[in-house]
Amino acid sequence: MRRTQPRELAVTGLSENLQGCVFRTVKRAVLIGNGCAGAENQCIGLLRSLGLFDRHLYYRVAKPRGGILQWLPISLYKRIHRFISTICAGLSINATGITNVFEVDDAKQIAAMARKTFEKNGPLLVVASGSDTISVASSIRRLAMENVFVVQVQHPRSHLERFDLVITPQHDYFSLTPEGKRQIPFFLRPWVTPREHPGRNVFLTTGALHYADASTLRNATSEWKNEFASLPKPLVVVNIGGPTRNCLYGVDLAKQLCGMLQSILWSCGSLRISFSRRTPKKVVEVITGELSSNSKVYIWDGKGNPFMLWVLNGVHGNFLTSRRLSMVEELFDL
Repeated sequence: MRRTQPRELAVTGLSENLQGCVFRTVKRAVLIGNGCAGAENQCIGLLRSLGLFDRHLYYRVAKPRGGILQWLPISLYKRIHRFISTICAGLSINATGITNVFEVDDAKQIAAMARKTFEKNGPLLVVASGSDTISVASSIRRLAMENVFVVQVQHPRSHLERFDLVITPQHDYFSLTPEGKRQIPFFLRPWVTPREHPGRNVFLTTGALHYADASTLRNATSEWKNEFASLPKPLVVVNIGGPTRNCLYGVDLAKQLCGMLQSILWSCGSLRISFSRRTPKKVVEVITGELSSNSKVYIWDGKGNPFMLWVLNGVHGNFLTSRRLSMVEELFDL
């Protein structure tokens, strides 16, 4: 694990006793991410809504993005890392390709910090999201249960009692609804999680958490105001993500999308297209080749801010692919 600099300065504030009661005000936080923007943005949104974004430390659990090691659970990955490191240390060999792992010592370090500073600074809020963070967050709670409040964003699928609070969308429990039971074959139900209805420490949301609040939108609007003000209207934005398990789109679907966009260009003043880091290269090439020559079309070059937040409240139309479902949640909440 490595601690990385948050987007804003992280400071720790003082807590307040509430008239001598056991309740303490939380005024500091730790965010544990896994490098996935979709997961980490949910944690950021929660911290922003609590007013703790500028008072948090940011830790990231990192694993290789390629090869067989990326499929290993983080707990097994750490054991392999320690084993290889021990061997390499004895042979004076540098262990490459298996670094930047959130070791259990780091969880102990965070727990020790929470205990040591509790009387002065109050309880520590730990917010984590992503499967690789589950063992780390639960370890911190086990080691400093009286000094931390651990929130796991997204359903961990098992052992919910290891967390003080689990925040997850209602649709995670679809398999337990009458409609879900009708759709899922009975012989598959034992392998579908969750298997129990939400307990007292589960908070259900209608969709995914996000950080597109009023303040963020104002800042983004100000950033892009001059560039977008002179564009012909109506302005339509197309956000193209990557494929999913249920939508493995490629060149054929990209060409179909180009045809659909070309059919509405006559009604648009301007068309803006952006891609994500998961968008297949061939899809980018097809869309760029088909539409870049049109004077109404601007395709984001991958540099700087892709004007995502500005378009949420500054355009007349939005097209989102399946990988952009988190943006759908943001649009509905505005």
